[in-house]
Amino acid sequence: MTSAKAILFPPELQAAGTAAAPFEPVARLADVPPGTLLRVTRGDIDVLIAHTEAGLVATTDRCPHMSAPLSLGKLDGCVVTCPLHRGSFDLQTGEVVTFPTTGGLDADDVYHPTWAPADQAAKPPLRPSDPKAQARALTRVQRLRYLPLRIREGDIEIAWPT
Repeated sequence: MTSAKAILFPPELQAAGTAAAPFEPVARLADVPPGTLLRVTRGDIDVLIAHTEAGLVATTDRCPHMSAPLSLGKLDGCVVTCPLHRGSFDLQTGEVVTFPTTGGLDADDVYHPTWAPADQAAKPPLRPSDPKAQARALTRVQRLRYLPLRIREGDIEIAWPT
């Protein structure tokens, strides 16, 4: 059974502006049963609350690849899969589990080729000539950014960026 606790995320991945921000209630714990995703919004900030097998976590509700809402993806254990290009990310560590199918650069400037079926060779990094292919090759998968989360008297509270 999943415990109702907040995941301790890597401190270097804390979202900017949240360190001194006050906690505010965003949902009831009962609204986010184990294995589910919930999107909460304030102004132009969308946050993903995920109830993983390790506990609850809050991160920006944007895929670090091309900003699709992760809340529309799938959660398997602690791994969320983006609905757009099938990249998957470990919500406990912030690491990329599966690189998005479009390829591109990771956060450390390493190139990943576009997805190819297992029976075909991966496409080599080329100097694409059209702007769309150039943009795809230079798209960088950023690291997830986390918001502090706590549970108080059945409420899920997060520290919104200020």
